[in-house]
Amino acid sequence: MEQMILYIIIAIIILDYIFDRVMDYLNASRWSKTLPDELRCIYDEEKYRRSQEYSRVNMRFGIITSSLSFIFILLMLSLGGFGYLDSMIRAYTDHPVWMALLFFGILGLASDILSTPFDIYSTFVIEERFGFNRTTPKTYLFDKVKGWLLSLVIGGGLLAVFVWFYDTAGNLFWLYAWIVFTGFSVFMMMFYSTLIVPLFNKQRPLEEGPLRTAIEEFAEKAGFRLDNIFVIDGSKRSSKANAYFSGLGPKKRIVLFDTLIKEHTNEELVAVLAHEIGHYKKKHTTRGMLVSVLHTGVMLFLLGLFINRPELSMALGAQEASFHMGILAFGLLYSPISLLLGIIGNRMSRKHEYEADAFAAVKYDPEPLMEALKKLSVNHLSNLRPHPAFVYVHYSHPPLLQRLKHLEKFRENA
Repeated sequence: MEQMILYIIIAIIILDYIFDRVMDYLNASRWSKTLPDELRCIYDEEKYRRSQEYSRVNMRFGIITSSLSFIFILLMLSLGGFGYLDSMIRAYTDHPVWMALLFFGILGLASDILSTPFDIYSTFVIEERFGFNRTTPKTYLFDKVKGWLLSLVIGGGLLAVFVWFYDTAGNLFWLYAWIVFTGFSVFMMMFYSTLIVPLFNKQRPLEEGPLRTAIEEFAEKAGFRLDNIFVIDGSKRSSKANAYFSGLGPKKRIVLFDTLIKEHTNEELVAVLAHEIGHYKKKHTTRGMLVSVLHTGVMLFLLGLFINRPELSMALGAQEASFHMGILAFGLLYSPISLLLGIIGNRMSRKHEYEADAFAAVKYDPEPLMEALKKLSVNHLSNLRPHPAFVYVHYSHPPLLQRLKHLEKFRENA
């Protein structure tokens, strides 16, 4: 039975790798050396050439990194690497919480050490080559250390609680874990911008002036109480621009990247924020959180059904059953379901993006939103002709041309 589970896990990993490469091939088949007619109003020849090169470089680099990861995990499985690590840890402790913390801590640290050279190359070579990188070596190093500490405190804390539930609550451990995880998710949704973001970026209230006045006037017109408008120093790491909405109730805030303010007119910025407010008014944030909670509940329920089966641990080479080995095997077996749920989630997200665009077009103006989306795509060297299958699987936002076509209807009716 253990051997059969191992073969199933290896088959899933191989099929997942092949699936990703097929998606890459389909997406690359849409590239063109000449500027397509439908993009002439967005890209000039030089920018289009750079966007194609950027996509090509990133795809090739992604294939290299994913292939090495694929080979590494196959070697770990076929050579019993996970079982060997488990036996090493058992030589020092047999406490289930400490075993789980050491097991995933060592794996996480090893994975980070192996991936860091590739991350450095991506940041300081690829992103630098195309004019996006603003990260200094000092900032990168501090980000890395802070990321380790957060993983240790938050990730380690949650893992310890889950293992304790497993040892004390029996078959109901998944329910208690679900309750804790849900509470933690709501807490982070409310306080992420005030607790976590300041560890990495500086945020300041948007100063008084024409932009803040325009935003507040639109928010009042849309029936959206907005007291917190912040600007974040995104230019500290990248020239890419963004805006996002976070928090719930009185903790809700809209955050603008300083690069976004620099590159767009006030009308375009209000249109972008109208889109973000549209997500809130249409209750997309709440729906997304509920879907995430339900997804987690389903996953934990299934985990509760299978985690007690020693075959899961034995399939990875362990001599004794344990929570940490069982959850690792379950995670590998669960990946096809995760992929399917991810596709469903992306489909829902794309629908929400259209709805938020419609809200901004009706409540404000479609024209500045269209111009803002064009600028963002050009400045980010986005691939504007992705393959439909790639979009269906991976895209949480509709491609630019489809969004512009959707917004065009509102401009015609204006």
